[in-house]
Amino acid sequence: MEVLLNDFSPGLFIVQTILLLGLIFLMVKFAWKPILNSLNEREAGIEEALSAADKARTDMQNLQADNEKMLQEARAEREAMLKEAREIKEKMIADSKEQAKLEGDKMLKQAQTAIESEKKAAVADIKNQVAELSVAIAEKVLKEDLSSNDKQLKLVDTMLSDIKLN
Repeated sequence: MEVLLNDFSPGLFIVQTILLLGLIFLMVKFAWKPILNSLNEREAGIEEALSAADKARTDMQNLQADNEKMLQEARAEREAMLKEAREIKEKMIADSKEQAKLEGDKMLKQAQTAIESEKKAAVADIKNQVAELSVAIAEKVLKEDLSSNDKQLKLVDTMLSDIKLN
């Protein structure tokens, strides 16, 4: 340390101090503001990036919420469509059953009507046959001798045995 004090030159110290102050002045005048500006710009850029990231996160959450809402709506719409389809199916089945029942009833009534008309025709045919047989028997009885009762009864028995009813 003593060597430094012996070699100390006040003029050199003043010149170096002036140069240091000048260098500090030039740095402040020309370099300090651009350095601070670039630091401020970088800080602003980082803040904008963070803000954009927060906005993107918020937008993503909103999109997810919207997607979930749309998904719920789609599910509800699907359920409504399925319910409507089930109702239509059940209605069609019920209508088909009702129509089949009506057709069955109609066919049954037609069959009953046909049976009734066939029955009436058969009864009328039987009445005609009975009437014809009665006339034939009466004719034969009249042709025979009607004087004796025995002959008449014998004739009726004979005719009745000859007749075969269907």
